[in-house]
Amino acid sequence: MRCPVVRLLLLAVPVFAAETKRTAPAPQVTFYRDVAPIVYRNCSPCHKPGESTPFSLLTYEDVKRHAHQIADVAKRRYMPPWPPETGYGDFVEERRLTAAQIRLIQEWVQQGSPAGASTGSPQAAAVEPEWKLGKPDLILHVQKPFQLSADGPEVFWNFVIPVPLYSTRWVKAVEIRPGAPRVIHHASLLVDRAGSARKNEKTPGVGFPGMDLTVDENTFDPDGVFLAWKPGSTPNIEPEGIAWHADPGMDMVFNVHLRPDGKTETVDPSIGLYFTDRPPTKFPMLVELERDASIDIPAGARDYVVRDSFRCPMDVQVLAVYPHAHYLGKLLEGYATLPGGSRKWLIRIPDWDLNWQGVYHFKRPVTLPRGSVITMRFHYDNSEANVRNPHKPPQRVRGGGHADDEMGNLWLQLLPMGNGDRRPVLLEALMRQRLERSPGDFLPNYNVGDLLLSRGKAAEAVPYFERAWKAAPRNVIAATELGVALMSLSKVREAKEQFQRALEIDSHFTDARYDFASALAAGGEWEQAAEEFQTVIRERPGDRNAREHLGEVFMLWGDQFLKAGNLELAVKRYDEAIVFRPADPELRMNFGTALVSLGRLEEARSQLEAALRFDPGMQAARQALAAIDAQKREKPR
Repeated sequence: MRCPVVRLLLLAVPVFAAETKRTAPAPQVTFYRDVAPIVYRNCSPCHKPGESTPFSLLTYEDVKRHAHQIADVAKRRYMPPWPPETGYGDFVEERRLTAAQIRLIQEWVQQGSPAGASTGSPQAAAVEPEWKLGKPDLILHVQKPFQLSADGPEVFWNFVIPVPLYSTRWVKAVEIRPGAPRVIHHASLLVDRAGSARKNEKTPGVGFPGMDLTVDENTFDPDGVFLAWKPGSTPNIEPEGIAWHADPGMDMVFNVHLRPDGKTETVDPSIGLYFTDRPPTKFPMLVELERDASIDIPAGARDYVVRDSFRCPMDVQVLAVYPHAHYLGKLLEGYATLPGGSRKWLIRIPDWDLNWQGVYHFKRPVTLPRGSVITMRFHYDNSEANVRNPHKPPQRVRGGGHADDEMGNLWLQLLPMGNGDRRPVLLEALMRQRLERSPGDFLPNYNVGDLLLSRGKAAEAVPYFERAWKAAPRNVIAATELGVALMSLSKVREAKEQFQRALEIDSHFTDARYDFASALAAGGEWEQAAEEFQTVIRERPGDRNAREHLGEVFMLWGDQFLKAGNLELAVKRYDEAIVFRPADPELRMNFGTALVSLGRLEEARSQLEAALRFDPGMQAARQALAAIDAQKREKPR
């Protein structure tokens, strides 16, 4: 009688065991509760109307339609695009999915992409305000939009945009509205205070082609902030205490990389400037590590390495980094070696893709002590295995500014620690380190010469300007600055010849003409000096210095005639000088003296009284007036 019982128990064992192995069903993953927060934060900012992406991800229907595609690109970490490797820099712009978020998307798709309850779900911002930072204080528009053809090669175009200001303003933020984001790969904004870019325009206001643009500078004013745009980028407001100055007469150059998308597009960007009344108290500088000129990658080379480094002459903070290469770039690294030998990573991109280049701002500044060595180490793959290699089969590639050339740059926004503006010290250290490597390079020679000249060390500056001019004999600013250094040494003849050479390079470079006029005046060549200053004033009507110097030329020219006894010509020159120097008591005095000699006593009285109004202590004017009164009393009735 007991066997059946045993049999029943034995039969029950497998049933019991099977039940204990069952797992509870996975909780349902829904769009509104689980997936929407991920998509709306990481995908929707780019995937919406008017942006560069091919479709929108603003609603449940949008996301479900592309659910399998989203799961695939998320699993491969192709989307959202975030090139830097985790753990090698902590950046504000980071848009990277965690492993848990990727797994959640996979489960949602496997479960059939259910919607779930929409109550309390976040909403995608389908329509953003026209300006993300609010209405700008000044909006800049291009003078003529660019028409991009439906097909054809990539285009690099530069818009030269005048800045309509009547006084200097401090800029705390810039917002770029690209105008046609679907065809703009990336863009950068350059400040041009010397008006050098507009000289490249064949037709004023139209713009001109070119990929890697630089602008000339005629003052010490290194770039201190990154001004750039890429798909999905958010306008950056500079930290408290950082601002840059926008001046009357300057231009901004908008350099864009355009890719045809199958239909004709009108590219009509606009730039918003946001001002602050607070002058800067912190002075960052953009420092570039680069070895473009030395790049020479053989066809088939799988791991070609380019290096550059910079030793910090002071304590600095790294605020942002911007690595840049072209299509052959593979592994891009930037790091600092501290004085003790330890390494502090700034950025590492293990699979470089030119399509996703950008500026990366650190959440917290990276502090580097004096003596730290910042290193750029870029690896390039010029083999057939590189799917981004534009040459099939691979070809030898050198450094250059064209799309199928190569580049290697690591830009750093460095903030020198300490009080005041310490950028000159930082720049000089960088340039002198470059000169150790390449003694004949234009840029370091020009910058060191400019720094020395600004400190009153003209004699030391001259050799640097000479080497810069030799390296770039068609650079009008280098030619002009060499002349300025010679003038500072009272070498008037050599300076005048140098300014003439500069004007032969560019007859419309007004700074060189102003300096040429000054050299003529210093040599006593009054007539030609006056003609040159008048030309400067025609080109720059608001140039107060040119007007005052023209008045001085006329006055000194008149003094020369006065000493020679040619009173009529002296009076004529003084009359011309008064227009430009009406408050000059010495001019009024000399003018009055010449008029007395001509017997034009009432006119003389007017000039002498004016001299006393501007300088009540001028005894010579009082004596001249007394003499006029005496002549009147002695004049027979």
